[in-house]
Amino acid sequence: MDRNIRTVEDVLKLMDDLFAPEADRWTSAGATWWDGFYADRTKPVPFFVAKPDESLASYAGRGLITRGRALDLGCGPGRNALHLASLGFQVDAVDLSPAAIGWAEERAREAGADIRFHCGDAFALTTTELAGPYDLIHDSGCFHHLPPHRRVSYLALLERTLAPGGHLALTCFAAGGMGSELADGDFYREAGLKGGLAYTPESLRWIFSDLTEVELRRMHDEPPESPYFGEPFLWTALFRRDAPAPAAVAG
Repeated sequence: MDRNIRTVEDVLKLMDDLFAPEADRWTSAGATWWDGFYADRTKPVPFFVAKPDESLASYAGRGLITRGRALDLGCGPGRNALHLASLGFQVDAVDLSPAAIGWAEERAREAGADIRFHCGDAFALTTTELAGPYDLIHDSGCFHHLPPHRRVSYLALLERTLAPGGHLALTCFAAGGMGSELADGDFYREAGLKGGLAYTPESLRWIFSDLTEVELRRMHDEPPESPYFGEPFLWTALFRRDAPAPAAVAG
């Protein structure tokens, strides 16, 4: 008889186990599935291309983000991490998959980019490995593979590592474009994530309501000859963590 639930993290791990093992795409146990996904680099997967998100390039081009320390969550083969490094950011990049990290490291060596790659679960890596504070946390395709309860972990990671005045740049499945539109509770009844969760603008604004919205729009549809990645079934969003107001000085 187990009675071992004592902390929020205990509850989150219990809820992880409500899903069938083959549904896991978000813990270290899901690394094998992602390794298989990345094994064939010739597959016609849109984000296998060595191009950064058009939204990320746009934020930098318009001065909405400025160089500093950056964390790329779910970096995959490293296309956005490499772009951030080329802009002068000091980049940490993390992914569950050793195959993805290996590919990203190859690209970084070819480009002469100095990027710190971490293989593992971003929620489980120590504060020494992902120390922060980061001026930019970038996520292109990680968030929509999380089950609803792991948004708690995601927001805690932002709270711990995103610098005051820093930004979250997010790309995720758009409702009506791609991803499952089941209600949160139904994913636990189904014991799977149906390939990823779709979001509406309203749901994103609610989840990240502690941050200030800078921009939220559909990703631009980029043609094959474009130097940037862009698919219209995705949302792109930029949120800012406002610095606390200065304390009043007593008269």
